[in-house]
Amino acid sequence: MNRNRPVNLDLTKFHFPLPAITSILFRVSGVIIFVMLGVLLYLLDSSLESSESFARVEGWMDGFFVKFIVWGILSALLYHLVSGIKHLIQDMGYMETMEGATIAAKVSIVISIILIVLAGVLVW
Repeated sequence: MNRNRPVNLDLTKFHFPLPAITSILFRVSGVIIFVMLGVLLYLLDSSLESSESFARVEGWMDGFFVKFIVWGILSALLYHLVSGIKHLIQDMGYMETMEGATIAAKVSIVISIILIVLAGVLVW
């Protein structure tokens, strides 16, 4: 058995390239969307019960916490959408080199930030 192998890897010492970080965030945003789908379904179910419950949910939407949650869900959805399109383009054979992947990652981050800010303006 090889005794020179690392026993405890410290992931903070590794330098991940930007395409790897965006790929990890793509997966994290997918998990956030999946988990928060329950919140959205609860809000939809509550709003469809009656006109009074719709007014109650509409009142909730005026609160800071619910607006922040909705904006977070929209942010994850928008990032996942833009990054998913980037992945589809790369699956078609474009930008497969490290330089191309880095450029695609930078472009997807910039587009995501612009869309997230616009979503924040709409929510707030």
